[in-house]
Amino acid sequence: MQIRFTKIHGAGNDFVVLDETQHRLNLSAAQYRFLADRHFGVGADQILTVRPSPADGVDFEYIIHNADGGEVGQCGNGARCFARFVHDQGLTKKTVLRVRTRSGDIQPVLTEDGRVRVDMGLPRFALPDLPFDGTDLAAQPFGAWERWRVRPEGAPASLSLAGLVSMGNPHAVLCVASTEQTDVLGLGAEVQANPRFTEGVNVGFMQVISRQAIKLRVFERGVGETLACGTGACAAVVAGIRWGLLDPVVEVHTRGGDLQIAWSGGNGSVAMTGPAIKVFEGQLVLPDLT
Repeated sequence: MQIRFTKIHGAGNDFVVLDETQHRLNLSAAQYRFLADRHFGVGADQILTVRPSPADGVDFEYIIHNADGGEVGQCGNGARCFARFVHDQGLTKKTVLRVRTRSGDIQPVLTEDGRVRVDMGLPRFALPDLPFDGTDLAAQPFGAWERWRVRPEGAPASLSLAGLVSMGNPHAVLCVASTEQTDVLGLGAEVQANPRFTEGVNVGFMQVISRQAIKLRVFERGVGETLACGTGACAAVVAGIRWGLLDPVVEVHTRGGDLQIAWSGGNGSVAMTGPAIKVFEGQLVLPDLT
């Protein structure tokens, strides 16, 4: 089967985008893995699929598959790239969109400076929303909020206790002294394998620079470490604000670029602003994989 695709990145978090507004491709998990493979396919952290509006008041449906072929509910950098794609491909002339995801509706806005702002919705903190099995555990106070143990006893608290936040997908945020001197790959894989996260988890390592800026590295479920993670940036800032460490607007410095996250606290939505850049487009003969 021959398919058309577009490669887009948001702060180095890269995506293959597929247009299913006219017909479904009906790809298998193995075919999504092939597309994401950096040696045999196109190469991407995730595959984004554009589908027609599923309901009145919604412009498009947005489907997300990780590099391992599994479907997930939300991706912040992907949402910006999705908005850039549908606008540049002429699928819409709107600069303010309403998009349906598995985790709920989001509203990307294409700004005059070429970036994209996305209303990422409300953060959720209840353990079933992640989900996280807290049986026989107790939250430990930290600043103005709390942390949960995500590694066995004996390790330093900064590398064992995490703030738990759902941004449509689950995040465990660890506050570390230095992102560069932290074993992100080893610790990320260890926390991700914790069976208390019954659907897996994205692990964020946050270094607070000031009340308005952080450094962040994220080990994503089904992907590994990525150059940036939009929902991870949102989760880290939300955790930092709840801990009393950060102001309501924060610049997040990732290895792939900078994102701006804003959250007023309480019942307010999280807003994310950042780049979405087209790399190339092309056609590919996709093997019949099952």
